[in-house]
Amino acid sequence: MILEINGKKMDLACQTAFEARKQFGNETDIVIVNGFQIMNDCQLSENAVLTIIRKGTMPKMEELESMMMARHTPDVHKRVKEGKVAIAGLGGLGSNLAVMLARIGVGQLLLVDFDIVEPSNLNRQSYYISHLGMSKTTALHKQIKEINPFIKVETQNVKVTEGNILNLFNGYDIICEAFDQPESKSMLVNGALSQLANVKIVSASGMAGYESSNSIQTVRPMKRLYVCGDMETAAEIGRGLMAPRVQICAGHQANMVLRLLLGIEDI
Repeated sequence: MILEINGKKMDLACQTAFEARKQFGNETDIVIVNGFQIMNDCQLSENAVLTIIRKGTMPKMEELESMMMARHTPDVHKRVKEGKVAIAGLGGLGSNLAVMLARIGVGQLLLVDFDIVEPSNLNRQSYYISHLGMSKTTALHKQIKEINPFIKVETQNVKVTEGNILNLFNGYDIICEAFDQPESKSMLVNGALSQLANVKIVSASGMAGYESSNSIQTVRPMKRLYVCGDMETAAEIGRGLMAPRVQICAGHQANMVLRLLLGIEDI
């Protein structure tokens, strides 16, 4: 029977998934059959795709690729891996968003920020004590390599201006706007829409405080622009930016990126 085990085609006599696991792994290894993790043994069919995950070991590149594909299903994983996504601003939104995109296996990420990690960032941003004083681009790049060392990551430790938008983001499919200030948001969105003919932008507005998470949504105000948030709740005295709503909004942005990479554009 022809089976694909961890990304390699093989002709094996195995009839069940656990027979294959016994041949290539241990009883404690996780087994994924055609995208679904099984708890009980099952019969295999011709050209079944198995992923056998050895706990506690670093897989080879092709094995990790097979594992990601098994979780996401092959067609989904292929499309996501081909994606090129830029993130402008690596604060509460951008840092969490970048981690989510790394976990879903986006093939190429561009991280853009000019700031360093400082203590007040730790309440909502994806950084740790060990990152204090590092540039955010460096700290986030390190995290992503710990998640998936085979993703291509480009960093630009610069401030985004209207004059460098084209040079920074040309060649990327999607730009994620993750700035704090309304003026910076507007500058990037308007500049990218006018200078980059085919790029799609996933922006954010309104995620401060601790109002209901259900008020955060994703809308499409223009053909190539998607905005996530409640569209009104800004940070102010007595209403700061806190991890839960910021991360929920970042999750909306990440899910919109995924939908765009898969060709699903209708909200």
